[in-house]
Amino acid sequence: MKMTNTQVTASNTRHSNGSNQHYSRWITKYLPLLVSALWLGSCSAHSAPTPRAITLQQQWTLNPGDDIAGHPVAGSLGDISLQLNGDSVKAPFDGEVELSEIGSCALYSTPEIPAYLFRLCGLDSVNYGDIKTSQSIGKGDYLSFATLRRQPDGTWVIVEPAKDVLEKALNAS
Repeated sequence: MKMTNTQVTASNTRHSNGSNQHYSRWITKYLPLLVSALWLGSCSAHSAPTPRAITLQQQWTLNPGDDIAGHPVAGSLGDISLQLNGDSVKAPFDGEVELSEIGSCALYSTPEIPAYLFRLCGLDSVNYGDIKTSQSIGKGDYLSFATLRRQPDGTWVIVEPAKDVLEKALNAS
């Protein structure tokens, strides 16, 4: 049976009207659910960590966070710098990672070594909060690492980092 142009056009119109009705019903039924899910997902409780301020007993002219001709200082006297080439730094022990008052630095503490605090600068994707042994603290191209020891008066001094703690942070498995 051969259809005329008028019949073909009428047949195509009926088919597209049926498809449009199907899409219209789908949009009416599921679009509010999709919008609600996206709205609820955007309201999740991701609060920014509060920076921890520490007072160093030693004072130097240049410190992490300072700026020289538009370039941020990442390390200073007492820090050790390591090339990471995108590798992760992992928690050598269970502990806590806090935001430092120095913008590009994190502070890591552990009950395993209670009188010490570790300052890690230069990491991206830092995992703040409680952390388990071997979990990633963050990763980056470089790490500027400082070990701080608490003094009786509540200030901190930078001390030479322990090689075994650094090794564990870089090779934790």
